[in-house]
Amino acid sequence: MEAADRIEGYLTGQLYPFWFQRVAAADGGFTTYFDRNGNPTGQTDKTIIQQTRSIFMLSHAIRNGYGAGKAESLLEPGLEWFLKTFRDPEHDGWLWIVDKTGGPVSTDKIMYGQSFVIYSMSECALATGSAAARKAAEDTFTLVQKYAADTAWGGYREMFLRDWQPRPSGAYGGDRKSFDVHMHLMEAYTTLFELTGAEIHRRKLLEVIDVLWSRMFHSPSWTGIAQFTLDFTPLPAIMFKTVWGSDRDSEGATRPLNNTSYGHNIEFLWLFLHALSVLGLSPDPWKEKLSALARHTVRWGIDPEFGGIFVEGPHDGPARDMQKEFWQQAESLVGLLDCYLLFQDRVYWDAFVKVFDFVWKRMINHDMGEWFALLDRDGTIRWDYLGHAWKNNYHTTRSMVQTLRRLKEISRRGMDT
Repeated sequence: MEAADRIEGYLTGQLYPFWFQRVAAADGGFTTYFDRNGNPTGQTDKTIIQQTRSIFMLSHAIRNGYGAGKAESLLEPGLEWFLKTFRDPEHDGWLWIVDKTGGPVSTDKIMYGQSFVIYSMSECALATGSAAARKAAEDTFTLVQKYAADTAWGGYREMFLRDWQPRPSGAYGGDRKSFDVHMHLMEAYTTLFELTGAEIHRRKLLEVIDVLWSRMFHSPSWTGIAQFTLDFTPLPAIMFKTVWGSDRDSEGATRPLNNTSYGHNIEFLWLFLHALSVLGLSPDPWKEKLSALARHTVRWGIDPEFGGIFVEGPHDGPARDMQKEFWQQAESLVGLLDCYLLFQDRVYWDAFVKVFDFVWKRMINHDMGEWFALLDRDGTIRWDYLGHAWKNNYHTTRSMVQTLRRLKEISRRGMDT
């Protein structure tokens, strides 16, 4: 298959080499700040997102046979540095940001970051057998149950101070829950259960899946709602007073209540199907809901004129934000192929082609190998950097590996392309 051949050559010849050559920081851990030419930007803070996603990227490469001996040599010292530097020795858990020497910059306990510790450490242990990574994954899971599990309303609280007291309400996020964080906890618990096979990890994975489906979706479109009160009353989504990365909206800006993220929806779809596979469960009981989600994505999210997938829009109408951001493109490639494999409807293959062509022609900086961060609808570059605290290696490399796996499965089945 031509698309598979193109992706494999690109993944092994450009994308992984871009990161293997640059990601190790001279003063320990990993760095992901690079301009459009692949040169360091000079920014040196290290975030939990950068570090855990780089650990995941290297581990995922090894698990899927793309380490080429290089990933292993980068992973071991980076893992050791992270475990030593980011763990809070006083209150346990993991810091949000440190400076280049490892000194604390932002010490709040953000559940998004804690979830990526579980995810990356589980992937690392699966890839390498690391006992230290496995211990970190299991210990962090236990910590999350202790401090963040909401025994009154279900799900998890998400924003804490360093000592695990909830942050203030409003823009500090102490009184909100989000689809995004719960989806990533599902992702993390899936890989943790894959690692351990422990009943407690299986049960908590099933619980977070139930919270997502029963409390966090809009019916009948079965599209995700972004934010909620602690008792799961939907709220208009806001930006938090947290150094979160590359958010475009200004601090405190509110999105409409009738709003959903096409990228999160299609990312959830494939992560959920993967969770079912690891759990040994059939997707049949969820097919109607998944079909509604998939149809909504294709109808409203895929750009019929320029290709690619839009950022977000209402549950029942055209997109309101028609920009093209790197991570939504990456996740939709995988999710649309899963839709084609699950429903065997050509509309999902055609949607995949529209996104892939846009990514290949517009989103990838072929001179360097990585993807641009943000484009206008027609592909005009808005943010041209290749690496940032938020925009790093996890979405792009995982997308190419997982897309390639699905293309090979489609070919094996003899499905029409």
